[in-house]
Formats: sequence, C-alpha cells, structure tokens
Amino acid sequence: MTNAETNDRATIVGEQGAHVAPEKVSSKKYAAQKKGAPKGQKAAKGAKNRAAVPKKEAKGGKKAAYAKEASKPRAETKGAKILAMIGRAKGATLAEIMKAVAWQAHSVRGYLSTATKKQRIKKESSKNDAGERVYR
Repeated sequence: MTNAETNDRATIVGEQGAHVAPEKVSSKKYAAQKKGAPKGQKAAKGAKNRAAVPKKEAKGGKKAAYAKEASKPRAETKGAKILAMIGRAKGATLAEIMKAVAWQAHSVRGYLSTATKKQRIKKESSKNDAGERVYR
C-alpha cells in the first residue's frame, strides 16, 4: 500500500463515520422545575451584587454596633393610651384597657408583648384579689 492509497481510505472512512452535533439547538434554556419546588431569591431591579460591594466601616475604623433606639408611640394613639394606663401607680386591668381602646383581650396582650420589647419597657403582670389581670 502506498501513502496515497492510505490517505484516500482515511478520507472515505472519515466522511462515512463522521459524527457531528446536530445544528438545531433545543429551545429549552433552563431545566424544568418540579411543581411546588422552592424558588431562589431574586435581586431587586438595579440592585448590585452584595458580595462584590465592600462593607463600609464606621468612623474611627471600628465597626459600630448600631443599637436601635427605643421607639415611642405617637401621642393620642391607642398605644399611647395603653402605656399611660399601665404607667399609673396602681396599673390597669386587662378589662380597663380593653374598654379604653376597644380591643379584644388577645390584641391587648399582643400589643403589650411587642411594645415592651420594642420600647424597652419593663412590665409587671399580676392578678388582683378579684382575679383580674393587672399590668404595671
């Protein structure tokens, strides 16, 4: 066999057995998610990648622990009424507070729970002789 014959055979075999990827690409760009599968969080429009943004340091070179200041309710609101009532020397019963602000018992208890946390107020809860709950 000569060199020319070998080259001819290689081109014939190459033409017949050549496997090329199909030219048409699948129209699906992403894998389909299952129903009910959790979705990833999306960034807000125009938001930058937080990992790439360096964190700002507080003045003085130290990271400041920003403590939230205690918030106070606006004057003449139901919340302000409740806090004024429990601020009295004898405190206020749950029934008195419910009547003053026209709330149900669970709403008053919920407000007192969150208000004491957010406004850093120490409250004291006890029962009086009549068996009513009193807040101070």
